Amino acid sequence: MNADDTLLETEEGMEKSVGYMTHEFSSVRTGKASPALVENVDVMAYGASMKLKQLALITTPEPRLLVIQPFDASTVKDIERGLKESKVGINPLVDGKIIRLPIPELSEERRKDLVKSVRQMGEEAKVRVRGHRRDAIDLARKGKKDGDMTEDQLNDFEAGVQKLTDEYIKSIDDQLVTKEAEIMRV
Repeated sequence: MNADDTLLETEEGMEKSVGYMTHEFSSVRTGKASPALVENVDVMAYGASMKLKQLALITTPEPRLLVIQPFDASTVKDIERGLKESKVGINPLVDGKIIRLPIPELSEERRKDLVKSVRQMGEEAKVRVRGHRRDAIDLARKGKKDGDMTEDQLNDFEAGVQKLTDEYIKSIDDQLVTKEAEIMRV
């Protein structure tokens, strides 16, 4: 067992956990239009389930409006159905070959629900980061048991993994505070 490689793999795993959370945050509605709100909506088209971003161009011409321009006009009805069935909560307006999604103002109650949801996402990311820490430390303890590491090396390794964990948990907390403020801003 190489401690440096294990530490690098652990950091990579933690980085992916934070990246996934950041991507999840982008799909949370904050009252302003963002293509990330709908780009991963599943749409049944051509006999298969596809992501909306594979079927159409998504733009934000105004702060409170998304415009979806299908690459193939025959998929307009499929995209409209996919948007209505999704949990986005925005009614699509079909205008010929394009679909408009007006983003309504969020109520105070809805903002609080979104904050709870974002906190849950943050907690899940922290659990994933801690899972990477646990896996790395278990691997190191196994290495010590097998004679690949000394007690001092194990302690140094555990301290390094804990330092990484603290950095990524702080990063999650910082992003969480920023996202909550963005959601609560009227």
